[in-house]
Amino acid sequence: MKKQLVLLVVIATCFVTTNFAQKGNYRISNGFGINGGITKFDITTNNFVTKQGDGFLGGLSAMVDIPHIWYNISYGMQLSESTIEILGRPDIASTEDSFIEYKMFAAQLVFLGHIKVIPKYFTIDLGPMLQYNSKLEFKNKDQKGYYINNYTNLSAEDITNISQFNLNGAIGASVGIKNVKLKAQYLYGFTNILNKLEDQELDATGGNARFKGNQTMLIFGAIVSF
Repeated sequence: MKKQLVLLVVIATCFVTTNFAQKGNYRISNGFGINGGITKFDITTNNFVTKQGDGFLGGLSAMVDIPHIWYNISYGMQLSESTIEILGRPDIASTEDSFIEYKMFAAQLVFLGHIKVIPKYFTIDLGPMLQYNSKLEFKNKDQKGYYINNYTNLSAEDITNISQFNLNGAIGASVGIKNVKLKAQYLYGFTNILNKLEDQELDATGGNARFKGNQTMLIFGAIVSF
């Protein structure tokens, strides 16, 4: 995980430059931004009962401001830590329900278009994200022996090995002054983040043997550009 994250950081850093160029009578300005925020993460699935969890992210981006057209573009990388809770029980025969707390780390390569609703002050932002994420990790290691509700013999540890490469789409808005903007964004996972579970011959007795889930994330943050 660490090697892949370092590689992504190097790639994104190489993209981040600040310079000015002339094209005809228009000035095309390239800059960079530092962004951060809080997140709300969930997995939309019929397999498990989930509860949205909190998280945070931060990243770098390179931005291209093109004055004579109706959009700008940006690209970069962001790192996040997210949490999610999945309903389970302390032992296989227990009738006591308890949410199992997981966390997930992710690195996302981001390419966004920014529609100029009010140039320099308000944009609609949308585009794809390529994500590499960790497996699900326990926030409380004492919950490793728990079992997942909706299944008879599926343990909490059985479902941690999720798919680690995913493609997401994002849509949101940015509002503020030229160099400081507040951002709100909704991220949806186009790929099945639970797909890898189907390759592990898990005991799906009592539940759906077809594992399918799409991640969702709400992001509230800010970006400072230079």
